[in-house]
Amino acid sequence: MTLLNFKKSKDQPAPIKDFNVLLNGFSMEIMPRTAEKVESFASILPKDTLIYIAHLDGTSIDDMVRTAVRLGNEGFKVMPHFPARIIKDKPTLSDWIDRYVSEAGVKRALLLAGGIDTPKGSFDSSMQLLETELFDKFGFTDLNVAGHPEGNNDIDQDNTNKNVDMALAWKQKFSERTDANMGITTQFAFDSVPIFEWANRINAAGITLPINVGVAGPAKLQTLIKFAIACGVGPSLKVLHKRALDLTKLLLPYEPTEVLDALATGVSKNPNANICSIHFFPLGGIKTNADWISNNLTKNIKSA
Repeated sequence: MTLLNFKKSKDQPAPIKDFNVLLNGFSMEIMPRTAEKVESFASILPKDTLIYIAHLDGTSIDDMVRTAVRLGNEGFKVMPHFPARIIKDKPTLSDWIDRYVSEAGVKRALLLAGGIDTPKGSFDSSMQLLETELFDKFGFTDLNVAGHPEGNNDIDQDNTNKNVDMALAWKQKFSERTDANMGITTQFAFDSVPIFEWANRINAAGITLPINVGVAGPAKLQTLIKFAIACGVGPSLKVLHKRALDLTKLLLPYEPTEVLDALATGVSKNPNANICSIHFFPLGGIKTNADWISNNLTKNIKSA
């Protein structure tokens, strides 16, 4: 492959060692249908917050682009998902990218395989999306890919990490032979231990892309357990099971204070982890998550 001419972004994250910096650089994931419930994003989130738009199977590109336009108009950075397995073919991909650029000014994308078993067209992986060179053609500056600290049984059905590790190694090489500004955004987890074990392991294997750690926002315990099982969260699910057995906490909403505190402390002790920011999954509601961030940015959580 020839060297692609991606336009580098000026806001490439760097590993940090302070919790407030970690949280100040947070991003959040929403869906078009959940965005419709928010009257004004500008009133609940800081300007320039990076907002990912999840593209679930069955969501129309019209709804995706409309949401991107709205968020951009309200002053936010926008990063829509491109799930390979729901994209029919290269012309469809080109059309989607063109619409995001021309209608919403989007220059960022999260590329992932997607959550369906059988591809609807010619794409099966995010690597195939990268190989089209369309994101370069349309001037994208930031291309993130998915990370799985606790593995991914859809990709590695033998409970190993062989295939996901090979895919990350390929994407690392892609970032090196191009000037694409790339990063990893992970599935949410509830325990910092597997996150750091994974981050240090991939770093030792030569994968140095900056990592945005997925964290579930505040929500009812039952809601989190449902989403965690559906999304294939691994060993850290035990944190929720332990909480469910504690009658004093059973009826209280889960808050990510403990895992964020551990991440903040661990970053300074694990410099090779390359953890750069927090990516929130607002499973208990966008405003609920935004309010929690506002209330906890400088209190209740110790700095690393």
